[in-house]
Amino acid sequence: MTQAQSAPDAARLQEIAADLIARAKSAGADHAEASVAESRHTELSVRDGNLEDIERSESLDAGVRVFVGQRQAGVAFSDLSKQGRQFTVERAIAMAKAAPEDPFAALADPERLCTNPPRLDLFEAVEWSPEELEAIANRVEKAARAIEGVTMTDTAFASYGQGAAAYATTTGFNSGWRKSQFGYGASVIAGKDGAMERDYAATSARRGADLKSPEEIGTEAGERTAQRVGPQKIKSGVMPVVFDRRVATAFLSAFCGAISGPSVARGVSFLRDKMGEKVFGDGIVIVDDPHRDWGHASCPFDGEGTVNARSNIIEDGRLTTWFLNSSAARQLKLEPTGHARRNMGGPPGAGPTNLHLEPGQASRDALIAQAGDGLLVTEMFGPSLNANTGDWSVGVSGYRIAGGKIDHPVSEVTVAGNLIEIFARLVPGSDLEFRGAVNAPSVCVDAISVGGL
Repeated sequence: MTQAQSAPDAARLQEIAADLIARAKSAGADHAEASVAESRHTELSVRDGNLEDIERSESLDAGVRVFVGQRQAGVAFSDLSKQGRQFTVERAIAMAKAAPEDPFAALADPERLCTNPPRLDLFEAVEWSPEELEAIANRVEKAARAIEGVTMTDTAFASYGQGAAAYATTTGFNSGWRKSQFGYGASVIAGKDGAMERDYAATSARRGADLKSPEEIGTEAGERTAQRVGPQKIKSGVMPVVFDRRVATAFLSAFCGAISGPSVARGVSFLRDKMGEKVFGDGIVIVDDPHRDWGHASCPFDGEGTVNARSNIIEDGRLTTWFLNSSAARQLKLEPTGHARRNMGGPPGAGPTNLHLEPGQASRDALIAQAGDGLLVTEMFGPSLNANTGDWSVGVSGYRIAGGKIDHPVSEVTVAGNLIEIFARLVPGSDLEFRGAVNAPSVCVDAISVGGL
């Protein structure tokens, strides 16, 4: 690794953001906000030990949202010349004047702005050369192909990126941050008697020290793939299902959508009447932590520049809060929670940062043993969710559990149920790892509908 020579500069982006809101005020906006983001990313892939592809991308984009009375409009753009900035600001103001009034449209209240953002470690000032990327990708592939049964490489890759962003408002906020990202992985194929199966493994982190080794990732990809060869059907029925930690995050994603303030305000959430009630079982804790050093989704303030903090979204199974931006909070007559999510050139959304389900006591093997006869899910395809009712179904593949042990691989299976019931029965395992922005250990649901033969 070598020292990065010209990493994206948050201070320069803050100057651009300040210029945009100044132009908006001069052009007639009552208030305005501006976001500016810069990113640089390089990814390389290999197959059979040979370089297959290398891509480098660079972008510098901005968004501006303006307010004229109770009317608003936003524009995202990439022409950051003086002429481009002025044209975009004037166009946004013209659009706002023609927009309908929105009684909830406004910037965050000034007293909620984060005036002293915490310093977070999110940027490692190193870069990987193309030669280093190729060497890493080859190590991943070599480890994957060393697993008995693996016959082909779909792809093996390595990548690194750097980014910076800034956000400014006419109410006095202007701050930014820098982030780095490193990763690698592989997707390989195993074949037997003319049938082929594919699986993968990958690791990503904001600093190199948090990555798993290329050999570990390659071995994981190869073993996962080889174990999937020769899938069988499974009989339909209601049975215990264990969801591997790689797919258990799907429940957290659905949960987050259901407690998003804008969804609750529109009445399109199956949890809209559950505030303060038991949603999960006793002892279940779900944490959102925006200030974790090196976290995938860490940020010193939320998408409206307001103070954010670690919180238990679920405490002992009980729902404690919605994810509220300022607009949704006004609609629901509640206080914002610091969960606004930036939307370049548009109104902010609302959602989590680094979210995780706290682990339980039982290992994944113990969950499988407790299941007795059931199903282990390791892959999901095409989930379907009724946001109003919580009815949920998804195509899956994985393994039949018989006598408390993994028996054989299965595919072409559907799992279905109502998420309100599933959440209440969900039992977490102990194998939590922080691999992304949303993380969960393996979980077991003791009775769920499985569709097969």
